[in-house]
Amino acid sequence: RVLVVDDEPDARELVAVILREYGADVRVAPSAHDAYGEVQSWRPDVLVADIGMPDEDGYSLLRRIRALPPEQGGAIPAAALTAYAQAEDRDRAFAAGFQEHVAKPVFAHDLAQLVGALARKRVPS
Repeated sequence: RVLVVDDEPDARELVAVILREYGADVRVAPSAHDAYGEVQSWRPDVLVADIGMPDEDGYSLLRRIRALPPEQGGAIPAAALTAYAQAEDRDRAFAAGFQEHVAKPVFAHDLAQLVGALARKRVPS
């Protein structure tokens, strides 16, 4: 179960299609607000989030998620999938609680492997 959050519809759907082709059960969210609700209600195994979103960015979203108890999704493994690819962006993503920081564009196989590895790290709730 993978939750993909990205404000760009084409990017969001492309990631979802790739992950579905590799067998993942995927839901998408167009905003950090929607993603936060999905984490609590659907309890995905992995979060793949864009960083540069209006209203609330991916860093803020993950900090809010990390404040939740583990049984409510606070320990979900997460990957930042972003155009922000500098070393300081990577450091900021890790500081916010992401386990992975992946620069766009990403190859389908690499994305699927990364999500699979994160799913294996999931803490049961």
